[in-house]
Amino acid sequence: MNYALFWLILGTVLCLMELFIPTAFVESTLGVSAIIVSLIALVVPQFNVQAALWMVLSLVFIFFLKRFVPQRTPPILLDATEARTLTAIAPGETGRVLYEGNSWQARCDDEAVAIGANQVVVVVRRKGNTLYVMPERAIQTWEP
Repeated sequence: MNYALFWLILGTVLCLMELFIPTAFVESTLGVSAIIVSLIALVVPQFNVQAALWMVLSLVFIFFLKRFVPQRTPPILLDATEARTLTAIAPGETGRVLYEGNSWQARCDDEAVAIGANQVVVVVRRKGNTLYVMPERAIQTWEP
């Protein structure tokens, strides 16, 4: 089988896969890159050059495609900002808090502060699956 036919089949399969397994057009960009390489393969017979060109084209297309894919905003914390520690949170370490009825991994937002178990804390922010909290007593004593 010649390389041009290989790239054409690969490109078609990748574009069709996007219909069944949506990947935010990543498979489509790989497929379009393979179809372009199938045309170039008619002129450039070295498979190594074709594969390198396919990778470069795919990366360029994916990079430019990111502009058109809407950014998913992380879910914001709900109205409740108060939580209770289930375990002690040592300075710079993680522990567990009970927030909105679920156990969450948590860190103290101030790396120098330790929080004991079963204390009320205020959720300051969230990063991934980790809540950043401050002891309620620290926030009450700090008045702007």
